Amino acid sequence: MLRVLVADDQDLFRGGFAMILDAHDDITVVGEAADGAEAVAKAVELEPDVVLMDIRMPGLDGVEATARVCRRTDAKVLVLTMYDADEYVYDALRAGASGFLLKDVRRDDLARAVRLIATGESLLAPAITRRLIADFVGRGHARPGLRQRLGELTDREMDTLRLLARGRSNAEIAADLVVTEHTVKSHVSNLLTKLNLRDRAQAVVFAYESGLVVAGDQDGFRTDRRR
Repeated sequence: MLRVLVADDQDLFRGGFAMILDAHDDITVVGEAADGAEAVAKAVELEPDVVLMDIRMPGLDGVEATARVCRRTDAKVLVLTMYDADEYVYDALRAGASGFLLKDVRRDDLARAVRLIATGESLLAPAITRRLIADFVGRGHARPGLRQRLGELTDREMDTLRLLARGRSNAEIAADLVVTEHTVKSHVSNLLTKLNLRDRAQAVVFAYESGLVVAGDQDGFRTDRRR
């Protein structure tokens, strides 16, 4: 049974998400929070598997609340936003969020997203990934000091990280690299361990900040293959 905490300052959204999720036999909502501070406190107390976190809340906002939840618990954070161009989305991912959803998400997609995040996957659609890259480039988030850590990866793990940064699924990465999905999962697990990263979303952020992925090609970015 997946345990979920719902954090949103709007009663209508908070109650609606809780009701939708509780209707599924494999999901239970263990608590609700009306602001970021309450979300952190309840995440520590209730130990949910997944926290649905509104990104814009009064007082302690969703970005800082996400950072604190990820530091103090093992919960995965799924950020909720009204806008796909929300300027805080990148900051939330950098803080430790495993992905994000628009608040107009369909009922079944909400439950699927919770299940996906709970398994350690990230929820980053390719279109959103490209927008995040553009935002990253414009805001100058590069951290050159991370570049040397890429040397810990094998060539195949590097290729896998590049494709993760494009928003590819395991099946798509397997097709691109002409390997099995099991092999891709092994590469992903290995690179997360070597780079000391929490999940796939953090791997995407690392790819941007290390300079492995930079702006340039027709997809909105190019990959830098220099080691």
